[in-house]
Amino acid sequence: MVATALVLVVVFYYPVATVFVDSVLVDGQFTIEPLVSVLTSRFYLVEIFGFTAYQALLSTVASVVLGLPGAWLLARFEFPGRETLRSLTILPFVMPSIMVAIGFVATFGQNGTLNAVLRALGLPTVELLFTLPAIVIAHAFYNAPLVARVTTAAWESVDASAIETARSLGASPTRAFRDVVVPQLLPAVAVGATLTFVFTFASFPIVLALGGFRLATVEVFIYSRIQNLAYAEAASLAVVETAISLGLTYLYLRYEGRQRASGQGARPQPRRSLWPRRGGAEDGIGADAWDLREIATRVGIAAYALVVLAVFVVPIASMVLTSLTGPEGELSLRHYRFLLERQRTGAAYQVRPLPAIENSLLFGAGTLLVAVPMGVLMAVLTTRDFRGRAVVDALSMAPLAVSGIVVGLGLLRGLVFGVEVFGTRLTVTGALAVVAAHAVGAYPFVTRNVAPLLRNLDPRLVESARSLGASRARALVDIELPLVAAGVVAGAAFAFAISIGEFDSTVVLAEGSTSYTMPVAVERYLGRRLGPATAMGCLLLLVTSLSFVVIERFGGQYSGRGGF
Repeated sequence: MVATALVLVVVFYYPVATVFVDSVLVDGQFTIEPLVSVLTSRFYLVEIFGFTAYQALLSTVASVVLGLPGAWLLARFEFPGRETLRSLTILPFVMPSIMVAIGFVATFGQNGTLNAVLRALGLPTVELLFTLPAIVIAHAFYNAPLVARVTTAAWESVDASAIETARSLGASPTRAFRDVVVPQLLPAVAVGATLTFVFTFASFPIVLALGGFRLATVEVFIYSRIQNLAYAEAASLAVVETAISLGLTYLYLRYEGRQRASGQGARPQPRRSLWPRRGGAEDGIGADAWDLREIATRVGIAAYALVVLAVFVVPIASMVLTSLTGPEGELSLRHYRFLLERQRTGAAYQVRPLPAIENSLLFGAGTLLVAVPMGVLMAVLTTRDFRGRAVVDALSMAPLAVSGIVVGLGLLRGLVFGVEVFGTRLTVTGALAVVAAHAVGAYPFVTRNVAPLLRNLDPRLVESARSLGASRARALVDIELPLVAAGVVAGAAFAFAISIGEFDSTVVLAEGSTSYTMPVAVERYLGRRLGPATAMGCLLLLVTSLSFVVIERFGGQYSGRGGF
């Protein structure tokens, strides 16, 4: 516990505190002028924070609109592959954001898939790149599955008895849905919307790749200030952004707590067959006749499936297709040959693919070594009864509310530049700094996977072990941890995938050829040509998928499931 607290203080709270100090300490003098200039500047309030909130609001609305039909489909219909589809809703959440951005560039760019289809149909082309709609759609790609996942769980917990009671009292199906189902779904929708707003408010790679500095959000503007060595200005912006994110996260935690306390439905509604059919429901699945209403419902589902295909599948398919397309539209491996040539002849200062892959895997392994013990220990701590547990729980989840850019800036200004300790200057640079930043961002996901399983364990198991003479630590190791192994493995999968795709802090901390990763390499190639960037993006997709499958299969020997 002491080691975990020490690591948290050194690699998270100290860097964040450094950013806060930088915002009020300029040239060794205390001043609030940078903060005042941010809070009173029309440019910062309207052009930066206003636009950031505006795009987050639009992204939240788009994610909810796209996610709710998915929740309805998963919760109310039975069809082959439903469980698989439900599992896949978590995939966009762990996909590297810069890879998704490349997919959208390949789709919406001037020579992208969308314009190729429009030209083939004889229609005028459109320019969506570096526009707000492209950013909003990309954010919906990430967050609509999250809204669908949270709302599906709430929909499945609606008690069918309450609906039947309303119908027996004369309520129409529409009235019963409005008065019984909707009130039970609203908290879950609010949780999904709040999380989406928090994530999109602090979005960085998507906005950088699809909007550039012309559509700069707070994160992108902080990054530009860091590049221009305007650290006080960057720190002031980061402080205001962090305060807003922490406030929104507090609202989310309150909503989540209320939803958890509301309990589950005693008898869930039976699912309907996706394919209308006549007759009874011998298999327990509701059956419907082919009437106009049911036909219209299925037509709506088919239309929704097309939208899902366009938003979720086309960008990734476009990235793969672009990586295999030559200048004349022919199939070609020239972009992959470019990567091989760059690897063979590239200078030391140029980005080469093999070091990027090696660094990503190395940092992922390092993140596992740090984040998994930290996450498990925090899960153990936050599931014990003691005074102040709620405060410890909130502090342990704080990294979810602080962006990678802020952590990276704090590490850069603190440990990377060096800190005087008892006359000795301590520095943490390169790989160590990157792994520290990745571990801070990843360990809450381990905690969130393990804590629910620990909380649901029968306390009599531990009491029996203690009555037989086992110490509390021995009971933890021999009884509790084996029973929550599935959650540990699931958390490890999240931690590794998050490290592989992390971009925000890595792009700030990466230096030389020893610490740039695959996402950073993708961004550097994107600044030159799209083809090599898509080829590198496909390698990133391959490594991420293989890594995730290997860890998931390793975790398959355990029964149970994690909390995410």
